[in-house]
Amino acid sequence: MITPFRIDVPQADLDDLADRLARTRWPNEVAGAGWDYGFPLARLQELAGYWRTGYDWRAHEARLNELPHYTTEIDGQNIHFVHVRSPKPDALALVLTHGWPGSFLEFEDVIEPLSRDFHLVIPSIPGYGFSGPTHEGGWDVARIARAWAELMGRLGYERYGAQGGDFGAGISLALGAVAPERVVGVHVNYLPTRPDPDAGITFSETDEARLDKIRHLMANRPPYQALLAATPQTIGYALTDSPVGQLAWIAERFAHWTDPSTPVSDDRMLTDISLYWLTATAASSARLHHDVPRGGPLKCPAPVGVAVFAHDITQSVRPLAERLYDIRHWSEFDRGGHFAAMEVPDLLAGDVRDFFLTVVS
Repeated sequence: MITPFRIDVPQADLDDLADRLARTRWPNEVAGAGWDYGFPLARLQELAGYWRTGYDWRAHEARLNELPHYTTEIDGQNIHFVHVRSPKPDALALVLTHGWPGSFLEFEDVIEPLSRDFHLVIPSIPGYGFSGPTHEGGWDVARIARAWAELMGRLGYERYGAQGGDFGAGISLALGAVAPERVVGVHVNYLPTRPDPDAGITFSETDEARLDKIRHLMANRPPYQALLAATPQTIGYALTDSPVGQLAWIAERFAHWTDPSTPVSDDRMLTDISLYWLTATAASSARLHHDVPRGGPLKCPAPVGVAVFAHDITQSVRPLAERLYDIRHWSEFDRGGHFAAMEVPDLLAGDVRDFFLTVVS
């Protein structure tokens, strides 16, 4: 059963958020620390103050409710999704999947341009946002992909494409693996390519520089990633109890992963963070880092398109990507970062359209 859904956060939850923000117990900070020790105190106090007294959740809630929201149950889990039909009845359907610490609202600015040519299904990953917390382990990218295949079948789509970044890229590629007869193509805007000393490939200077960056990240695993992968429940207690903790945890990722020339507005970022706070999904969303399979990607037979953004966490190396996937489309952009759908929606939407219109032609 598919049920229409409307966002309606209880006022008591908003009042509780404001009260907790007002009673924040702040740590001190070393003079002149900048980012050396983590998120700067003055900037976080500025964001927290605005979240409490200036940011208007109800205004954003009303805007989001202009979209057609639905829920359904798949594999024992509530699944929230937005479903926007194109004015073209025979349009190809696309399932767009967010990552961490994102949400379905990442795609808000690409809905209008993409829906001109495609039906759009935009789910919230189990454990995230309005899909609500998961209640059992094992929700890895393959299981989520199988849920997406079931969802698209319930909606009546026999053939469709998949798009995503971050975890959404892995889920999209896994969807191509678990439903190869249905998925006509997969477009990703994040595709890690691990160095392979046995590849026997001569790389360009650009690719060598990208590989050096990847090697550095592999040797210096980010602390947030280690915590989420090892003990998501432990960090979840702090993030679920303290809105300023949740704010710092996610705002730091936006600060580090976006292109300085294409920043995400404070209002948009706070709406994303509010989704995590108001749905109490800090711990359940973190579990995906723990449950993600360690054995490498599933084999995806579908044609793959890749958009590489200059300020993403890493940039893909095409010769390595081509050893794993049937790369039919490759674009490089000199602006935009990890949250491409929010930072440069025009570039991402155009690239997605170009890839899928070519695939189905």
